[in-house]
Amino acid sequence: MTGSPVTHQWRHDLTIDQQLALRTAANRLETDFAVSLGVETIERFLHTSYDQFAGRATVGNFLPLLAERFARQRLDALARVEGNITDGKPTVLFLCTHNAGRSQMALGYFTHLAEDLAVAWSGGSEPGDQINRAAVAAMAEVGIDITGEFPKPWTEEIVQAADVVVTMGCGDACPVFPGKRYENWELPDPAGQGIEAVRPIRDDIEQYVRRLLLDLNVTTSR
Repeated sequence: MTGSPVTHQWRHDLTIDQQLALRTAANRLETDFAVSLGVETIERFLHTSYDQFAGRATVGNFLPLLAERFARQRLDALARVEGNITDGKPTVLFLCTHNAGRSQMALGYFTHLAEDLAVAWSGGSEPGDQINRAAVAAMAEVGIDITGEFPKPWTEEIVQAADVVVTMGCGDACPVFPGKRYENWELPDPAGQGIEAVRPIRDDIEQYVRRLLLDLNVTTSR
């Protein structure tokens, strides 16, 4: 399956390599989602996801890859909202301000402990440029690698698809949807802190995540 050439023509702001990378990404996403969501929706999500990261010097050549990964997350969420994915897995969204520290550590723990028994995403009201290095180091100490993650915003379909929305310091900027289950975890912001200050935050997050998994009836082996 190939992407529609008409959809791509408005992206004159991209280099030839970037256009090729996005077309390739579109083909992969269409292979996975076109039956339930349609080509136009897939390509629109891919290009709007690309725009979320455009202009960030820290991501540079990784833009098409980040766009594809974020679009895949958003498309999975939309498919769940529309009833096209019905695997019954509990779905959790972790939110903080910059999606660089607390929410990323929570996502790391949740994914590590739940494995493939549940789904988790993270986002920020004001996404930063990169993951907090002290958070990365603190998680590495417990054997969890979060270097492959990246700060990203929340989107409406992701919030709608989540069974539980966990907020950590984003205050009034966090999205509020009536009828959605919310939890607020009171945790210090690790921004600008050294690893010594981040370790206790990390350990508190582990306990919060374990309690949440227990509440969601997700059995962990770790």
